[in-house]
Amino acid sequence: MNEPGPPPRFAFTPTATDGPARAGRIETAHGPIHTPAFMPVGTAATVKGMTADAVRATGAEIVLANTYHLMLRPGAERVAALGGLHRMMDWPGPILTDSGGFQIMSLAALRKLDPEGVTFRSHIDGSAHRLTPARAMEIQHQLDATITMVLDECTKFPATEEQARASMELSLDWAARSRAAFIPRPGYALFGIVQGGVYPGLRAASATGLQAIGCDGYAIGGLAVGEGQAAMFDVLDVTVPLLPADRPRYLMGVGTPDDIVGAVARGIDMFDCVIPTRAGRTARAYTSRGVFNLRNARFADDAGPLDPACACPACARHARGYLHHLFRAGEMLGPMLLTWHNLAYYQDLMQGLRGAIAAGRLDAHIAALRAGWSGGNGP
Repeated sequence: MNEPGPPPRFAFTPTATDGPARAGRIETAHGPIHTPAFMPVGTAATVKGMTADAVRATGAEIVLANTYHLMLRPGAERVAALGGLHRMMDWPGPILTDSGGFQIMSLAALRKLDPEGVTFRSHIDGSAHRLTPARAMEIQHQLDATITMVLDECTKFPATEEQARASMELSLDWAARSRAAFIPRPGYALFGIVQGGVYPGLRAASATGLQAIGCDGYAIGGLAVGEGQAAMFDVLDVTVPLLPADRPRYLMGVGTPDDIVGAVARGIDMFDCVIPTRAGRTARAYTSRGVFNLRNARFADDAGPLDPACACPACARHARGYLHHLFRAGEMLGPMLLTWHNLAYYQDLMQGLRGAIAAGRLDAHIAALRAGWSGGNGP
């Protein structure tokens, strides 16, 4: 019997380009990721309302979990004792763990920031905790994250240029400390996070500083926090060309389908967002014909499929009228089916973008997508 070979080194290979957009493949210790890719959010080691088999059935190759939430509950040491996230979640594929910087930013009065790290109180029980770059690396190592994120301070919006500069410089210092504490292993990676608010010069300084530190991939953070789509795209237009072409580019916490297609056109490779799962729990469906609210009375007697272009169970086996009934009756199956659909729609969206890039027709493909969405005000 052949012994399994060593895990591959972490590497990104572009396979096609169309303007700034690119399709590619990331090799990891836990399998490949075809890009552009969308990562379903499994904050607490689960994608809400979905089994691991269901997540796989949508076409997802990588999921995201969160350091902040898992360090509080059940605890990184407990996750390690249970075999790490991959075994605990029944997800042998790649897992990216957000370092927790965004969640800590949102704690506001419950946190105290200093040059070495952040002290905060748990939103669960008020207990005190300390997170430093080294501790963030230790936790993510215990979780067995395939892709570890440096600890950063997610710059708030709005912020003055002086505030954004101080935040960006702190994040650069923490990135260097994270790099020093990270334990390299074949097929595993550490991603830096570009900060700097909406200020082009600060974004450039952050991108340059992170490359001097040396990272396996580069995320763009501090966006989708209230600045609006136009400002977000302006930041991408400035930042993406400054990032190395042989490393993955990850836009954190984004977003709607329209956000994603605009970012892919600007050269982004990876995305995550709670929108499809959160929308699924609140009766909002993303479809090729736009966004539908299944609680709306107009769907009560609708015998048609939610999205004729989708093959997920919600669309292939049930009518819009049934989905409407589930939400109006408060049945848990409604959020489960709609979450499955939204994640399947996002994965189909990414597959279509990859194909369009390979065919050299991304602009036409995006125009067709947007035409479908704008015509989706009716069933």
